Amino acid sequence: MSSAVVKPWDHITELMRRDAGPEEVEILLDSMEPDELLHAVYLLTPDDQRALLAMLPPERSASLLEIVSDAHAADLIEEMRAQDAAPIVEELASDHRVDVLAELGSETAEAIIAELDVEDADEIRELINYPPDQAGGLMMTEFASYPRAMSVRSVIEDLTRDDIDYHLLTVHYVYVVVSKRKLVGIIRIRDLVFADPERKIGELVKTPLTIPPDATLEDMENFFDEHDIAAVPVVDHRGIMLGLVRRRSLLQALADRAESDSLKAAGIIGGDELRSMPVLTRSWRRLSWLSINIVLNIVAASVIAFYEDTLTAVIALAVFLPIVSDMSGCSGNQAVAVSMRELTLGAALPRDVLRVWRKEVIVGLINGIALGALLGFAAWLWKGNAILGLVVGSALAVNTVIAVSIGGTVPLVLKRFKLDPAVASGPLLTTVTDMCGFFLLLGLASMVLPSIM
Repeated sequence: MSSAVVKPWDHITELMRRDAGPEEVEILLDSMEPDELLHAVYLLTPDDQRALLAMLPPERSASLLEIVSDAHAADLIEEMRAQDAAPIVEELASDHRVDVLAELGSETAEAIIAELDVEDADEIRELINYPPDQAGGLMMTEFASYPRAMSVRSVIEDLTRDDIDYHLLTVHYVYVVVSKRKLVGIIRIRDLVFADPERKIGELVKTPLTIPPDATLEDMENFFDEHDIAAVPVVDHRGIMLGLVRRRSLLQALADRAESDSLKAAGIIGGDELRSMPVLTRSWRRLSWLSINIVLNIVAASVIAFYEDTLTAVIALAVFLPIVSDMSGCSGNQAVAVSMRELTLGAALPRDVLRVWRKEVIVGLINGIALGALLGFAAWLWKGNAILGLVVGSALAVNTVIAVSIGGTVPLVLKRFKLDPAVASGPLLTTVTDMCGFFLLLGLASMVLPSIM
């Protein structure tokens, strides 16, 4: 009889249960592939994850926090004592450190910051004020900068010192500055290595590409699309270098935003959800929208109840009700997706509601007539009743126009009132198109009821 396969997370739990030393646990973690390690960490209970962080050296614990989401990392350290969490937070890269602390409540974050040294604490308080979707919120402050009067030899010797934290330093470029960290140039590391050791680095500099701290995600995405570089300096209006944004940090931020919008559109409110979280927390995050949505669906269903006699007289209408509502909903969701994309890119603003509506109505008319004709023709072939086909086709055509009008404009209206369009646009669209679809089909059918019975 074959023995059960022991999973990596079981190994971790076993070592922790028998109070193995941190060295033994680290050896096990080092033996895992990155994807396997991430999976193993997530499959531990939250309490075991915290116990693992507490038993490992702060630097190693920080490396584990860097592979999970910021929200999950914050959930873990929130339950730890501030004096235990602070050494781990201190080992995180500056950009990740601020992102994690920003997820915490202000009192918890301040308690951890108070345990750090004065320089780190002041830096965090400054960085945490930047919005997370701007360059200031994404930048890291670990970079190699030197005055232009230094020689190539001196810079290389400094970069190769044993006490340099290479796991934090983005060693792609050297930044050349004058007094008060005013950026005057940039040198690629490979150019520095092959230069004459006695030359001054000020003679090798190239004009740097920079971005301001208030650059948006879209601004940075466009910048990196145009320039094939790994990181870009962030400078203020005086030319002072504040930090740098890595390409990979931007890509992660864009992916996080897309994931967040996807969860919101699915009705999961409150951020990341993992199946290792408490059941009641997960249930509440889902119920918070579902409970509202069920009321909206009852309103839509009441339209069917109002036309119960018509539906009873022509039972074939029941077949077409879900088709009309579903096809209209699909058209509306396409319009929502385009509006959300244009809002993200800045191609559409809340004040563009009328322009967006006019353009969507034109598309809606064309698609509505085409889809209505197809469905009406199918109804005519099935029942041999041209009036029934006309009713079904007209309901779908009109409802398609309504759906794209709502789908195109609602995200802009919600944005205008500072509401999150990713949360409400989809469910609101679905409920309204269902209600209008039922009303149009049953209302038109009741008007010509003798002709379709």
